Amino acid sequence: MAGLTRREFGGVMAAGLVVGPLAGFGARQKPDSRIAGVRIGAQTYSFRDRSLEATIKAMASVGLSYCELWQSQVETPQVVGAPEGLSRREALRQWRMDVPLDHFREVRQKFDAAGITLTAYNLSFDDSFTDEEIARGFEMAQALGVDVITASSNVSTAARLDSFAKKAGVTVAFHNHSNIRPNEFATPDDFAKALQGGSNRLAINLDIGHFTAANFDAVEYLDQHHDRIVSLHLKDRRRNQGANVPFGEGDTPIIAVLRRLRDRKWDIPAQIEYEYRGLDTVDEVARSLDYCRRALTD
Repeated sequence: MAGLTRREFGGVMAAGLVVGPLAGFGARQKPDSRIAGVRIGAQTYSFRDRSLEATIKAMASVGLSYCELWQSQVETPQVVGAPEGLSRREALRQWRMDVPLDHFREVRQKFDAAGITLTAYNLSFDDSFTDEEIARGFEMAQALGVDVITASSNVSTAARLDSFAKKAGVTVAFHNHSNIRPNEFATPDDFAKALQGGSNRLAINLDIGHFTAANFDAVEYLDQHHDRIVSLHLKDRRRNQGANVPFGEGDTPIIAVLRRLRDRKWDIPAQIEYEYRGLDTVDEVARSLDYCRRALTD
């Protein structure tokens, strides 16, 4: 049953056979999405169509108790309409340097109140960041109470981040995409180059959907490098730079990856990331969570 397509799952829903996060959630005071020992959550980018407050409400409604916080849901509302004479990038840098850290503590409190644990802050350091801006990013993570920052970064930025990460006691995990471009993360070699110094504060945020679309083997890579992977992104994509599709309709080995985490007791948070368009966000995240539940309990 773990291999249900979105269409088949719709039939199961209509028949009233769904269990877990979609059935009887109102009876629980707090969500719980640790399934067979595996922490399943969502990247809040999945809910990019709504505010942070609405995102938290939606996550709780489907039973998600873990998440990785996307930076734009914290930052973008603050810098809409850059001050006169500043580019949007300059305005964002200025906001990061000036914002009281209590802003981030208050964000953490909102998640805590909903029973949702933050596992990481997604702040994509790149070569445009000044040293002061990098240091501030680690202060933000500390104020959020997380010890991992995930980053869609430049490979060349990794060496700059290491000393800041060690000083702050916060790990930076580099996120891959599928398009193979110079100085961006997509291939195993890109990760190897960034981590070649052996630092215990530089790690991997493996997006298994993008990895599959780039024609790499996510299960094999997880087996070989699970000790350096501190976050997983779950999405289904087809090989050869194929499209994002509902869970079960692409080539990504989601079931095999989840069962590796379960069977080998690798405590790596696995975050659902909803990217395909044209469907209801909450429904699709709920379907994805139930797909994970079935994969882990079969």
